Amino acid sequence: MSDPQNDQQNDSQNDPQHVHHYRGPVINGSVSRSQFFWDNQTVNQNQQNDAASAAPGYEELAALVRDLLRQLPRAGLGEQDQEDAQAAAEEVLGEITGPDAPEPGRLRRAVATLRGALAPVATGVAAGATAGAQQWALTAIQGLAGVV
Repeated sequence: MSDPQNDQQNDSQNDPQHVHHYRGPVINGSVSRSQFFWDNQTVNQNQQNDAASAAPGYEELAALVRDLLRQLPRAGLGEQDQEDAQAAAEEVLGEITGPDAPEPGRLRRAVATLRGALAPVATGVAAGATAGAQQWALTAIQGLAGVV
């Protein structure tokens, strides 16, 4: 007959969750985009994770859309139009930076929606659109026209 207390002690000795390692890191599971250090006096680390990398062949589109997103608040769009443009831009980025290959139809529709959201600024119809914003939107639409 076994002794339950002895069995419990033996189980805890064999359980890898209770093993202590004092000389370095132990990683149980997958790790990505991480930085760690130990046994250092001073540490200077830099990591740049501006955005996920784009699928091959879509790097230029990703750069264009990221730039567009940075400049969008100054474009002179109304609140709803700006939200629509931002959602379309994020959909484009999601499609080309996701884990799966970009789906051409979905990407084409998202880019068309984004161009449509910028059209009122490019044509000067958007209230408050300045000449600089008009030129910016026109350039963005032209850039988006040739990528998909």
